[in-house]
Amino acid sequence: MNIKVQFFSYIRDLTGLTEVDRQVPDGWTLGRLHDALCEEYPPLQEMSRSTLLAVGVDYEQRTYLLKDGDVVSFFPPVQGG
Repeated sequence: MNIKVQFFSYIRDLTGLTEVDRQVPDGWTLGRLHDALCEEYPPLQEMSRSTLLAVGVDYEQRTYLLKDGDVVSFFPPVQGG
């Protein structure tokens, strides 16, 4: 499956990238993708517990089963003021 991953704000700074495309096996979850990218980009690990994960425009749980063509976004915690 082809998945596009977008990085926003501080997460983008940690990876040095705006987005990446990844081929992942059928049956992968959002959490497995996140874990794999944390291994590939070790600075992401420092934010792994607080990173918000979205597919399309909806926040999703780590158990979300990825589908071919999904657009995944990684966000830092939302702050207000």
